Amino acid sequence: MDPLKRVEKDLKKCVKCGACRANCPAFSAYQREPAVARGKVALAQHLLAKDIELDDQTYLTMSKCLLCGSCVEKCPNEVPTDEIVIAAREALAEQRGLATFHKAVGRVIRNRKLMNMGAAMAAVLGPLFFRRVPANSGLRLRFPLPFVGGKRHIPELARKPFMSRHPEIIQGEPGKPRIIYFVGCMTNFVYTEVGEAALALFRHLGCTVIIPKDQQCCGLPGMSGGDLATVKALAERNLAVLEKYEADYIMTACATCGGALHKLYPAVVGKKHPELLKRLQAVAEKTIDAAVLLQKLGFNPEATGAGEAIRITYHDPCHLRNRAITRQPRELLQAAPGVQLVEMEGADKCCGLGGTFNVYHYDTSLRINAGKSEAIRCTGADAVVTGCPGCMMQLSDGLKQGGARTRVLHTLEILARKLRQ
Repeated sequence: MDPLKRVEKDLKKCVKCGACRANCPAFSAYQREPAVARGKVALAQHLLAKDIELDDQTYLTMSKCLLCGSCVEKCPNEVPTDEIVIAAREALAEQRGLATFHKAVGRVIRNRKLMNMGAAMAAVLGPLFFRRVPANSGLRLRFPLPFVGGKRHIPELARKPFMSRHPEIIQGEPGKPRIIYFVGCMTNFVYTEVGEAALALFRHLGCTVIIPKDQQCCGLPGMSGGDLATVKALAERNLAVLEKYEADYIMTACATCGGALHKLYPAVVGKKHPELLKRLQAVAEKTIDAAVLLQKLGFNPEATGAGEAIRITYHDPCHLRNRAITRQPRELLQAAPGVQLVEMEGADKCCGLGGTFNVYHYDTSLRINAGKSEAIRCTGADAVVTGCPGCMMQLSDGLKQGGARTRVLHTLEILARKLRQ
């Protein structure tokens, strides 16, 4: 079945009103109609009707979307353009074959042992291929690597992944919630301090924390490239792992992973594979962002004690904003002793990461990010805080490219700073 058949009804919802133009980061960068949501909807309609050629330009146009969901949020007809673009990319992949980069990504994210081995080698051999940059942390390439480029600032990989540092089940107090922690690849291999902060916070609340050793990548890198076969395989493995334990919540501290489990698994994988839909929906209902869960469980930031005075600003990750999770992290941060939260202009605007968009259109992603970096600098903040490790990497890269020394931190790192001293 043509993947675009899944979204045929959704395609008809678009009346080409153009409301999406004002909210699309890709359109702001390219200023061309094919880059905006209604342009891609029109292209998808022609692809479905098979009245246009499937050429390189079609492929390039469909790649110019960050899947940020801004157009979906503002659309008066609630057209799910993100799902339409994913379906179009899947159709293109089926007809043209996966791009070399996406083939490589699929092989890696399907194989956790390969990921572990690659991360360990990169952590050890990194200094041979990278040079250190003076601002805070991170590395910069000595010479270009395929799909990476020579000027990108890349965070250092952890010497030991987060998941290998802890037992599978960390018992809490009797009668307290049981939480499955879906860690995510960026936290596991790069920002391990985010995982440690999450663990400290929920142990502070007396929760039993389960960190399944067999959990896999959420699959969003594959989904953004149209590799739905890989996404399905990973979704099935994650279902088996998450269903194995009795738990009250499935907690994510990564907006992208949360967006996959809570929204895109049912909306995309469930539509393609109806036999999995009920199981995917059951997982989605239990999935909850860490900041939301902290509030739900009555976490009081003041109870952890006063911390060092710090002026921060907050960036809304697209995968949290799309799930209406904007108020909770701010309320927690504002209640933390010593923290001064200053709002930046356009806090809810995409930072320019967009998964594979950042790979194929790196310079454009930096142009999108430049406005965000300037807004951060204008606040005079010591740090920009967010709830997505992917955004952390993009924000850090953009700030370093501009010579700023602003720190980039996760919401949980701020909330747990006294607990981890």
